[in-house]
Amino acid sequence: MNKAAYDVLIVGTGIVGAACAHEFSRCGLSLSIVGQDLVGDGATAAGMGHIVVMDDSDAQFALTRYSQQLWQELRPELPDDVEYEQCGTIWVAADDEEMIEVLRKKDYYGERGVPTKVLDPKALQSLEPNLRAGMAGGLLVPEDGVLYPPCAARFLIERAQNRGANLHLGVPVAQIGQGQVRLADGTEISAQIIVNAAGASAADLTPGLEIKRRKGHLVITDRYPGFLRHQLVELGYLKSAHSVRNDSVAFNVQPRRTGQILIGSSRQYGAEHKEVDNFMLVRMLQRAQEYMPGLARMSTVRTWTGFRAATPDKLPLIGPWTGDKSILLATGHEGLGITTSLGTARILADQITGTKPQIPIEPYLPSRTAKEYAHA
Repeated sequence: MNKAAYDVLIVGTGIVGAACAHEFSRCGLSLSIVGQDLVGDGATAAGMGHIVVMDDSDAQFALTRYSQQLWQELRPELPDDVEYEQCGTIWVAADDEEMIEVLRKKDYYGERGVPTKVLDPKALQSLEPNLRAGMAGGLLVPEDGVLYPPCAARFLIERAQNRGANLHLGVPVAQIGQGQVRLADGTEISAQIIVNAAGASAADLTPGLEIKRRKGHLVITDRYPGFLRHQLVELGYLKSAHSVRNDSVAFNVQPRRTGQILIGSSRQYGAEHKEVDNFMLVRMLQRAQEYMPGLARMSTVRTWTGFRAATPDKLPLIGPWTGDKSILLATGHEGLGITTSLGTARILADQITGTKPQIPIEPYLPSRTAKEYAHA
């Protein structure tokens, strides 16, 4: 048998593929990265860039917290255009029922070493005076941050290239499997391991994956310095935006270093076109204005959409694909790909090198059965 051209070939140049390239090259593996368009394209270009700890499940918490800590370690090395800001997240409680959830999150995070601060209405209004009056309070998670995803992906890819990685852009991948990647122009590349980090398109290359495309909208405003200081997310987001069946919107706004405000979020299943859905856009903006009425007076400069790769149990697929031992999966991150990219890459690198992982990896393995998905 001919020797493979590379130890690893990564399909996908979004943030997850870029993180894998960075991590694998750090381990001394020879690798190539292939992407159809530009570095940082797809869901990465369409994402908010929230580096956030989430607790829908213990497994989700473990991966998001682990990854956040890896981002914090990397932060001193990030170039200025990555715009990493540790602005913190405030989970906004609209009523007393949601304040119960604030206290639950506080206890859950505190037991696991994540600093938080409960905000009463006065403290919330002091930190974010442009929220509407009458909120019940909130939970500040100060170690959460934001960054600009396309530049973060570019930085990680460049790091890998500086260590000898090959980058191949501009030609779609037609087929992968059995240690071979065939591009649409007929080029074939061999590797001992192929990493499918193609996001919402991953199932096109590896049939049988339990992945659905989930469309989202984002809006960015003109510059309004000082209007917003923290990432703000409604606690209703946990009930609506993470539904696995229904279209939904939720209040989710992010301050950018430029003074602009990034407004989300919407989620749709079954919407395959990239065009802006005006009905969903209006719902999303109305929801944002219910929480911050001043947004209605702002000028917007751009609206766009993207597709997240969602799994039935809301956990990513990280590890060997049961149908082909040459394929490792790194997909299905839904709205948390930016946060969990570094953790995903480290978990895969540990599997390749035989290193003991820092967190249990069983919840993310693709060998999870259809029965387990159905009961998630």
